[in-house]
Amino acid sequence: MPVERVAEVRTRSGGELLVESLSAHGIRTVFGIPGTHNLEIFAAMPEHGIRNVSMRHEQGSGYAADGWARSTGDVAVVIATTGPGALNAATALAQSFSDSVPVLLVAPGMPTALQGLGTGMLHELRDQRLVFAGIVDHSHRVANASEIPTAVSRAFGRLSSGRRRAEYLEVPMDLLAAHAEATQPRPAPRPQHADPPESLLQDAAERISEAQRVVIIAGGGAAEASSEVTELAEMLQAPVVTTANGKGTVPEDHPLAAGAGLQLPVFDDLIASADAVIAVGTELASSDWWGRTVRMPCTLLRVDVDPVGVYANYRPSHPLVGTAAQVLRALIPRIDASRMHRSAWAHEHLRKIGAAQRRSAGPWLESLRALDGVLPPNAIVAADNAMVSYYGALTTLSMRRPRSFLFPTGFGTLGYALPAGIGAKLANPDSPVVVIQGDGGLMFTIAELASAAEARIALPVIVFDNGGYGEILNEMVDRADAVHSVALGSPDFVSIARAMGCEAEQLDADSELGEVVARALTADRPTLIHVLEQSAAATRMPVGG
Repeated sequence: MPVERVAEVRTRSGGELLVESLSAHGIRTVFGIPGTHNLEIFAAMPEHGIRNVSMRHEQGSGYAADGWARSTGDVAVVIATTGPGALNAATALAQSFSDSVPVLLVAPGMPTALQGLGTGMLHELRDQRLVFAGIVDHSHRVANASEIPTAVSRAFGRLSSGRRRAEYLEVPMDLLAAHAEATQPRPAPRPQHADPPESLLQDAAERISEAQRVVIIAGGGAAEASSEVTELAEMLQAPVVTTANGKGTVPEDHPLAAGAGLQLPVFDDLIASADAVIAVGTELASSDWWGRTVRMPCTLLRVDVDPVGVYANYRPSHPLVGTAAQVLRALIPRIDASRMHRSAWAHEHLRKIGAAQRRSAGPWLESLRALDGVLPPNAIVAADNAMVSYYGALTTLSMRRPRSFLFPTGFGTLGYALPAGIGAKLANPDSPVVVIQGDGGLMFTIAELASAAEARIALPVIVFDNGGYGEILNEMVDRADAVHSVALGSPDFVSIARAMGCEAEQLDADSELGEVVARALTADRPTLIHVLEQSAAATRMPVGG
């Protein structure tokens, strides 16, 4: 009889158990800032081959981890310290959770015997875990050191399957120093998904075979099914619309790619004229439609890995639960495309959508066209919640692969793009990465220019400057409110960037952007590129407040 191998049991500190467990799950890079209460974690990193990228603020650490995870599909890890360190990362974690990005925030908490006692200990929160329970679905505080490997494996099990959303893991600081016996950590197994029921698949295929005007909507959950979505679109001659997170699922130079920018009413017209919609990996969120409700046809196929999310916002006629690639591979052979009558319907709508997207990009169109002209097919763009991003880059830049347009949608935070771009470049060193920021958003995380310079990465950081919070100014004007508190002036971004170790240039004309970005992509350090907008917001921005 074969002899069953018994796993070796060794005694290690909680900090080493944590780091060893992260390493067992393939983590080689984390983002964090060392502090008094998390040094046991940092002490164990070198032995287990984990490097830490030191950002200048924990929110920057969280956004950098998001950029790493969003651009690769891999789990990324943030290490914070107690109290203010963890809370500084909370906004970034909420953004990752909102957009289904697999980020794990790990932080020490108050000692097991002092939790909630109000002793005035350094960095004390009444209940740090409870703070994060209001942000993510899974917020866990371990009870003893020997539990740490299991807690990490459970977290990675969730982060690597189903709807992959951010979560929080807390280890009391006394448990980081405590020693416990435990076996060698093992990675969590990936679950296997069954195909949807045959009867449901067959009926879905029959309804699509009968349809004459089909639209495909691809979200972030379709990233691993780019070839399947493209094959389905070509079979049905169906235009492919994407959410912000789905941008690039079908290469946007494909003749059936409608691109992104669902806030534009022209997309409503397309869907209203369809007799079937196939929504792949998207919750059809109101943040994509900017709060509007869209009339969906009676035949609405939804493909989603989440059996709850498949019913979000719009009830499907056919809820097809499973990974996008798996379900589409099962569906495509069952569709009889020969029964469909080809028409000019799709291409007429694609023409109208393209015109609307160019109008939306308005004052940024020349700059973005110049940028588009120098971006290779493997480029990644990290864009902030700036007008140039959601009116311009989202609708106009031609992304040609999934996970290539990183944009904070649902939670809608500011300051995201620069640290996310750093994370994406470190995760994808062979891919050109470009950051698009507004002047207001950049000030939230401008310190991360120093992090980028220290990393010696070629990272063009394009700052479109309208002198303040241009979107809010426009909303004040639309409401006929008094305009105030939106003007920020224009800091000397070029000097700031150079002082932090970056190259920097001030553009004299929008058409120069492509040439400057091309140079910046081959530099030995980041390059800040300052562009003064000629938008409506810029021209009516008040001076001095």
